Amino acid sequence: MNYGNIKLYDIANGPGVRVSLFVSGCRNHCHNCFNPETWDFNYGKLFDKEAEDEIIEGMKPDHIKGFTLLGGDPFEPENATSVLPFMENLRFLFPHKSFWAYSGYLYEDILAGKQGEAASKLLLLFDVLVDGRFVEELKDLHLRFRGSSNQRLIDVPQSLSSGTITIWDGTSQP
Repeated sequence: MNYGNIKLYDIANGPGVRVSLFVSGCRNHCHNCFNPETWDFNYGKLFDKEAEDEIIEGMKPDHIKGFTLLGGDPFEPENATSVLPFMENLRFLFPHKSFWAYSGYLYEDILAGKQGEAASKLLLLFDVLVDGRFVEELKDLHLRFRGSSNQRLIDVPQSLSSGTITIWDGTSQP
């Protein structure tokens, strides 16, 4: 798997100061995507041990509130398979930090395995999933942590527990 960028101080993709990984590869190709160079699975650098170590070191300070995985699309089957073991380790190392992911795919489809088994397992590691394709006609600059009004901020643990989609309201911990 390749990645386009690692941000060690990201304030745009989840609450607080976060570390973010932008993976490469996306088949959604949303019109006016903010990151179209990451559609190409070969864009950027190889996600290797050096990149993993950079993220782990970046997560250590107390002022870092969490980690965000986006792209591209981390729930593309090839990306999910590659990043799953790293994410399991990261979650183990930092159990008190929040974990967010962004995907153009819908929560229900990822959970049902439409993106593959690895993507379904990957989903379970996140506190919040921002799902849905970016839709230019629904773009709203006033929205928090998303680009268009069709995208949902899903509280993954609550949704799994209740069996119905629970929208993250911005007041709970994640």
